[in-house]
Amino acid sequence: MKRFARPRTGAAAVVSVLSLSLVTGCSDSGSGSGSDDKDSGKDSAAAAKPLSDSELGKLIITTADAKGFKVSPADKADAFAASKKDVKVVDEKCAPLAYVLTGFAPGDSASYVNRMAQEDPAAKASASPTKDMADMSPEELEKALGSVTDALGSTMTIVSLSSYEGDGAKETMSAVSEAIKGCGGGFTATAEDGPQKFSKVVGEKASGNGDESVAFAADGDAEGSPLTVHAEVARHGNTVATYYSLSLAALAGDGKAAAYSVPAALIEAQTAKLG
Repeated sequence: MKRFARPRTGAAAVVSVLSLSLVTGCSDSGSGSGSDDKDSGKDSAAAAKPLSDSELGKLIITTADAKGFKVSPADKADAFAASKKDVKVVDEKCAPLAYVLTGFAPGDSASYVNRMAQEDPAAKASASPTKDMADMSPEELEKALGSVTDALGSTMTIVSLSSYEGDGAKETMSAVSEAIKGCGGGFTATAEDGPQKFSKVVGEKASGNGDESVAFAADGDAEGSPLTVHAEVARHGNTVATYYSLSLAALAGDGKAAAYSVPAALIEAQTAKLG
């Protein structure tokens, strides 16, 4: 599976869907047209030494940092491409968007790490079912099915950190912003298994975290069903944090998915850990 697909049974299937999702857009956190840039005299990103993969690994969120979420390594088994260089975009200016949503750093980074964060239905439930469904009372069965519904309605998010030399982080943010302005009509990304077309990219209001941030949504296709995913990219000095989210209900394509976005709690948790 190399493109949008409806979920197989189990979380592993969803992980692979997320690592394949190619949909995005970006915007100014204030006007929806660019970025929220907080550059000031104290910003010394250009002079800072880029962090290593190991250092980024200590800074990316864990389950302990993000209340109500389970955080784990992102599964690379079903990645859209084996490497970033294998992702080809028809219109090169749209490449940063494709990279964010295929599990790669949006720019030419010195290091990169990512994690999968899933809303934890258990955090909302008092207890998990301990009986077989056949042995449950009507009340117990209703509660168990409610837990399944919570899981299918949850949001999965890939959180990533990438670090850059010199002005690389600023240049990356600029490239993402320019991609949004120039790729509103969509773009096509291609890897070994063929092309994936995205029909629309729109700007959304960003969180305003970091030195500058952009947020976006993009429309794609999941086996014939329309699907929208959401993303945010934020710069913290010479480190760039990216987030892209997919609603499992939206992926199921049953028409019952509620409006959603990148979970603010995840962005806040990662921002706090970056300091």
